[in-house]
Amino acid sequence: MNSGEIKIVAYLILVVEAGKEYEVLRKLLEIDAVNEAHVVYGEYDIVAKLEVSDLSELEKTVMNIRKIPGVERSTTLISA
Repeated sequence: MNSGEIKIVAYLILVVEAGKEYEVLRKLLEIDAVNEAHVVYGEYDIVAKLEVSDLSELEKTVMNIRKIPGVERSTTLISA
């Protein structure tokens, strides 16, 4: 993605299997659209920041993330 392109920024909040947080985190950080990802404490386990060029790329990326072993549930927040 060129720096001049309009980007869609989204935050993905994940619930993962207990004990799989860092394994899922490592897989997330291998994905090009994921700019940041962090293990967090509380109701959710991981928060990831995604930057994509369009909604179809966002959908494809989120669907691939949901397939990562250990991911139980996700919520996607698209930034305005």
